[in-house]
Amino acid sequence: MTEIAKESADGRVRVQNCVTSGTFSLDGGTWDVDNNVWVVGNDDECFVIDPAHSPAVVAEAVGGRTVKGILLTHGHDDHIRAVQDTAALIGGQIHLHPADRMLWDSVHPDTAPDHELTDGEVFELDGIGLTVLSTPGHSPGSVCFHSPELGVVFSGDTLFQGGPGATGRSYSDFPTIVESIRERLLVLAPETVVLTGHGDSTTIGSEAGHVQEWLDRGH
Repeated sequence: MTEIAKESADGRVRVQNCVTSGTFSLDGGTWDVDNNVWVVGNDDECFVIDPAHSPAVVAEAVGGRTVKGILLTHGHDDHIRAVQDTAALIGGQIHLHPADRMLWDSVHPDTAPDHELTDGEVFELDGIGLTVLSTPGHSPGSVCFHSPELGVVFSGDTLFQGGPGATGRSYSDFPTIVESIRERLLVLAPETVVLTGHGDSTTIGSEAGHVQEWLDRGH
């Protein structure tokens, strides 16, 4: 089921959310996960962020629009395993930060993403910008996508309701993710809605006062 999560002031651009289910595997373990897939667009074209698990569900949300790009917040297998099949179904080129290429290669060893994301890069659609914010920590190449026009940041697995994403597995680092959140996300407007990779949304203001709690608990 697809829900409207946010709209631009003029109503032309909307953010749609659908939840897909599958597994996440790393370091010899496998876990069941539900992932948020985000589609940002107008009636004619869109960007798709983190199309996890189910190409058919994503295609239904896209609904025949032109896909200007498939944007990946990071390279963990739950976020990227279905991306090539999804791209074949809906069109659109795949963008991933190069620091997560080793995670990509573990899932898709014979292919490469179409483009490398760079910090500060902006993806534009109908007056709306999605700016790449490099936010390593959950993985070396983790990024967020900030749209000041929509008042949202797509945080992937960097920031959730209640704190940082997990850092207890390979290629992750807790001090790094806290620094990323402090320097790249908590500087955004407090009312900015944080649209996460899993679970419920939050706001920058709701999370900003809890950094010391995160440091005290160590995650």
